[in-house]
Amino acid sequence: MNEAQVIAMLNALSQETRLRIVRYLVSCGDEGASAGDVGKRVEATYSRASFHLSALENAGVISSQRQSRKIIYRANFEQIGSLLSFLLNDCCKNHPDIRACCLSEDCC
Repeated sequence: MNEAQVIAMLNALSQETRLRIVRYLVSCGDEGASAGDVGKRVEATYSRASFHLSALENAGVISSQRQSRKIIYRANFEQIGSLLSFLLNDCCKNHPDIRACCLSEDCC
């Protein structure tokens, strides 16, 4: 992962509704969720949810797949993992104090 990708992902995640969307999609796992379901979950209109889903997809945080008449959105676990790995290993040089915080159940 390069710095431009990291910045794009962090920028996409730095908005409250988008962060809620990612948290919801992570909880949905591989099944994902439709834009309508996402909108209901984060209390956003369809157009507002679509706007945020598009921003997250453009940054690589989520992906979409058409299934019949619906578009199903999923968290991009590989990219999210790469982002966390970049932050932990590249930026923080795997500092033990930071690593300990990441592994703590108190952090979430």
